[in-house]
Amino acid sequence: MIAHPTRALVPGTFDPITSGHLDVIERTAQLFDEVIVGVAESRNKRNVGTLFDLGERVALIEEATAHLPHVKVKPFSNLIVDFARENDADVCVKGLRALTDFEAEFQMAALNFRLDPEFETVFIMSQPEHMYLSSSIVKEIASMGGSVKGLVPPCVEQALIDKYAAR
Repeated sequence: MIAHPTRALVPGTFDPITSGHLDVIERTAQLFDEVIVGVAESRNKRNVGTLFDLGERVALIEEATAHLPHVKVKPFSNLIVDFARENDADVCVKGLRALTDFEAEFQMAALNFRLDPEFETVFIMSQPEHMYLSSSIVKEIASMGGSVKGLVPPCVEQALIDKYAAR
C-alpha cells in the first residue's frame, strides 16, 4: 500500500481536451507533487478515430496546462498500468461526470487493479458546470459552427475552428 503518493497519472484520449478535463488536471495538481497527463493514442476510439492526431492533442494539452509547473504531458500506446510503471506514477486519477462514467471507470479501475494491485485509482467528481461536457459534444457543436467558448481552453477553441474550416 502506498503511504503518500506523489506522482499521479491522468490518462485519457483528450480529443480534444475540454474545460472539464482541465479542471480535473488542475485539481489533481493541487493534490499531488507531480502530474503526468497521459495522452492515449487510441487509433480506433469507438470505431471512429480521433479528430486531432496524437501530436496535436499533446501540443494542445501542453498549451492548456502551461500554467501548471508540475504537469507533464506524454503520449502512450500501451496499457495504463505499464505506462504508469514506466513513469513511476503511484496513482491513476479519473474524472467522473455521471453514472455512465462511473460504470466504465469502475470496470477499468478493477481491471487495472487486477493487472497491478499496487496501482490505485482515485476518482474526482466533475464540478456541476462540467457534468454535461464531453469531447464528443464539443466536436459536434464545433462541426456545426456553434461556439465552444468556455467549453474548451482558448487554444482548443481556435484549433477546432481551424480544423472544421479546413474540412
